[in-house]
Amino acid sequence: MEQRSDPVRNGSGRLRTDVKLVLIPVTVTDPLQRPVLDLTKQNFRVFDDGVEQKIAQFFMEDSPVSIGMVFDASNSMRQKIDQSRQALTEFLRMSTPGDEFSLWKFSDRPQAVCPFTTNVSLIEHDLTSIQSGGWTSLFDALYLALSQMKRATLGTKALFVLSDGGDNNSRYTEREIRNMVREADVRVFSISIYDHSPALERISDESGGRAYQVHKLDELPGMTARLSDEIHSHYMLGYLPLKAQNDGKYHKVMVKLLPAAGSPRLHVAWRRGYYAPLR
Repeated sequence: MEQRSDPVRNGSGRLRTDVKLVLIPVTVTDPLQRPVLDLTKQNFRVFDDGVEQKIAQFFMEDSPVSIGMVFDASNSMRQKIDQSRQALTEFLRMSTPGDEFSLWKFSDRPQAVCPFTTNVSLIEHDLTSIQSGGWTSLFDALYLALSQMKRATLGTKALFVLSDGGDNNSRYTEREIRNMVREADVRVFSISIYDHSPALERISDESGGRAYQVHKLDELPGMTARLSDEIHSHYMLGYLPLKAQNDGKYHKVMVKLLPAAGSPRLHVAWRRGYYAPLR
């Protein structure tokens, strides 16, 4: 958790907090999973441990993103591997200038494939070497990826997980990964193929990201395009806590949306809390 002592925007998408400022990334999407980009500060309310806060800063975040891609290469993906590789390739080609990417794969165990780079062609080449086989160590892969996201060079960080959603070979548990997400300034986005993954949904929600599911492989390209848009389009809400919180404890955050009358039902994703500094 990075801290700042004055409420000045610096272009970072990370959640930061100290006694003076908390910054929360918030993503809003419509029923077609498209980002909603025309909202104002008046459309939002934010609560810290149940107490409403005054929004002191409000802006759209449009800086480049460090994106770690976590790719399921287990045996259950055998019939899906080609389309999944192509989906990641399309995702890479929709990157914006300045984005950087890294790649991990997992089966019996997680493995780093390519470190952070802005060279999309290098990632695409490494994707072609991935073959399926073995068990599924999803939680171990998330542990490795979250740990290595510290090597990212950009302020805004996200993980993109592509899997059929199961786990049958991890040492780490879902609870441990969710606790890790609470301490990381990384939003987790995931696509589950065929079956939805309650674990990935909970992990993604905790981080302020989003979990999606596709029922057919030919839905993957469209879903990855929407996910790319969502990763790159979010609001930042900043507030000065009404009560000093230098206690080192986890504080829950709730964001409520006040949409315009007659607007469709919108989905709101935000980071669900933060650890205050201890000093």
